Amino acid sequence: MLKKFFIVCSGSDTDILDNCSIGEQNKYAGIGATVFFTAVMATIAASYALYTVFDNLYTSIGFGLIWGLLIFNLDRFIVSTIKKRNSVMDELIQATPRIILAVIIAVVISKPLELKIFEKEINQVLLEQKNELTLANKDQIALQFNPTVEGLQNDINSLQSEITTKETEVNALYDTYITEAEGTAGTKLLGKGPVYAEKREKHDAALAELQQLKTDNKAKITAIEGQIVQLQNDYNTQVASTQPIIDGFDGLMARVNALSKLPWLPSFFIFLLFLAIETSPIFAKLLSPKGEYDYKLEDAETAVKTWVEQKVNERNILLKTDMSINNKIYNDIAEEDELYQYKRKKARELMQLQADAFFKHQKNAL
Repeated sequence: MLKKFFIVCSGSDTDILDNCSIGEQNKYAGIGATVFFTAVMATIAASYALYTVFDNLYTSIGFGLIWGLLIFNLDRFIVSTIKKRNSVMDELIQATPRIILAVIIAVVISKPLELKIFEKEINQVLLEQKNELTLANKDQIALQFNPTVEGLQNDINSLQSEITTKETEVNALYDTYITEAEGTAGTKLLGKGPVYAEKREKHDAALAELQQLKTDNKAKITAIEGQIVQLQNDYNTQVASTQPIIDGFDGLMARVNALSKLPWLPSFFIFLLFLAIETSPIFAKLLSPKGEYDYKLEDAETAVKTWVEQKVNERNILLKTDMSINNKIYNDIAEEDELYQYKRKKARELMQLQADAFFKHQKNAL
């Protein structure tokens, strides 16, 4: 039962194979088994590839089965249409487009399986790419906020600089009235005289201005710092909202690109394996000698071809004979005077009828 199933998978004529030797049947059963298991691998590969796209098991399996049936039908067509020829060159010309198609199928089948085989390595490459994308994303978002934050920070520095300048002025006034009281500068009179009182008054006025400036600037700095905090929160919110896009950077195309970052030799050998599996039925038929099945199939096809050619030839001969007889008959009739007089009479009657009809039409028009 299994052998018959694989023979059907090979695309061969089961009626002819039933009358062939066991060895011939086993050869085509092996070809059919290769076609079948290639389709199974195509189903698995397509299901995995589509699972990375849809993230749904049942959808992936459904489309994977459709893809597997398509590959099965293509492989069966490729194998069944290769026939043994009397010339090696004719066989190569016949097999070349089928080999090219087999190479394309091998690439399509092997790539998803490579993604699964090297999944851990691909995940590592994707992790590094995600980290790079995360840092680049943060830098790009920061470019939107940094100029504003830097401007606000400069405003804070300017306000703090005003306070520092005023503090320096107040300290200088303090030193002035202290040295005046000690008699080491100014009038150099020890004690608190009128000059000391004047200098002390200037210092106290400047100190009051400093206190007011600190109060005003502190309120301004607090407000600016609030704006900076709000900008920082906006930055964090935007980073958090864009991070899921980066976290989802593991689709089919991303994995294929990540696979290209890995050493090419292991992937190449996997491709060669599937190429060998895909093309093995073709080369098996090309390299094997002409067998019992090939002769019987050729006999059946040439019998039909000969019968069709014979029928076409008979119809051509019949047509030529019929045309020759008809020409002879019409030539004999053309020489008869009775037929000439009859046609002459009918032509005269027809012309009279046409003249009468024209006259009647013209009369009615008047």
